[in-house]
Amino acid sequence: MVARAPRKRMYRTMQGRMVDIEKLRAANESVRAVGNMNVNARGDVLGVSGQVIKPKAEVMKTYYEAPRGRVDDTPARNKPAPVQRTAPVAPKPEIKKMTPVAAKPAPKVEAKPEPKKVTVSKPTTSTTEKKGIDAALDGLE
Repeated sequence: MVARAPRKRMYRTMQGRMVDIEKLRAANESVRAVGNMNVNARGDVLGVSGQVIKPKAEVMKTYYEAPRGRVDDTPARNKPAPVQRTAPVAPKPEIKKMTPVAAKPAPKVEAKPEPKKVTVSKPTTSTTEKKGIDAALDGLE
């Protein structure tokens, strides 16, 4: 049997273009990644000017060498409580009493005169007033 060459991962975008993701990753692996971790796309820790301070291999080595934690045979309820040390509390400064300030009176708002409403009376042709729908449909014909 002959071994096949690895197949390229080509993706079709929504617009119908073909994109090779692996080629895109390789072309941009030294570009600073977006975010607040100060790393590039490869995972190297970067400095202020963009220079590699710590390569990814060294970051991974220190991560896996650090101890995760230990299994303890003593149940948690039988362990003595750890002593919590508190920092000495500084004495509070004296608070000066404030003198009350006289409140300013609210500004007076002058009432504006309302415009006079003019009412126009329609002459009535009949002595009985129409009500409801008859009154609403009266002038539409």
